[in-house]
Amino acid sequence: MNHAATLPRRTPLVLADLVPGIRSRDALLVIGGAALVGLLAQISIHLSFTPVPITGQTLGVLLCGTALGWRRGLAAMLLYAAAGLVGVPWFAGHASGYVGASFGYIVGFILCAPVCGALAERGADRTLLGSVPAMILGEIVMYGAGVTWLAIDLHVSAGTAISLGLTPFIVGDAVKAAIAAMLLPTAWKLVGSHRARRS
Repeated sequence: MNHAATLPRRTPLVLADLVPGIRSRDALLVIGGAALVGLLAQISIHLSFTPVPITGQTLGVLLCGTALGWRRGLAAMLLYAAAGLVGVPWFAGHASGYVGASFGYIVGFILCAPVCGALAERGADRTLLGSVPAMILGEIVMYGAGVTWLAIDLHVSAGTAISLGLTPFIVGDAVKAAIAAMLLPTAWKLVGSHRARRS
């Protein structure tokens, strides 16, 4: 008797669980998640009044956390930060190493991805109504770390740090959060319809 055939199939918690394989899959997904954030970081616009650039990173982090789950999302962001610190030029604008006042946002990525991933593992990414709060919470965590680091690094007040590191980015990051919130449920629907056609 084939005992493997009688084992129940593990219900996918996040989109990454649908990819076949285990160890090799997880390693590739972690590397791919870090690379996605590094790629989107190169969409970078520097503003004259703040050391924090506008980038595509936020979208990458939100997608990475929700699609990979909290463990792989955390591992991907740790890889992104560590590789950038030792010289991989995939921080914003091809930068690497310690990037000064904006490094707090990279710390925020490390905190944001597992928060979004944990919520996704509880089904938050399956519907738009669940995805939007998950993305908003992820961004709150990200900006909490980023603005705090900015205030400490620049020796400025909380109000000044907010005006430099949060206010100019609210609209853009709301759009990125909305995009991520729509992409995840759409992906689940596509997967569901594909499976229905195969069955």
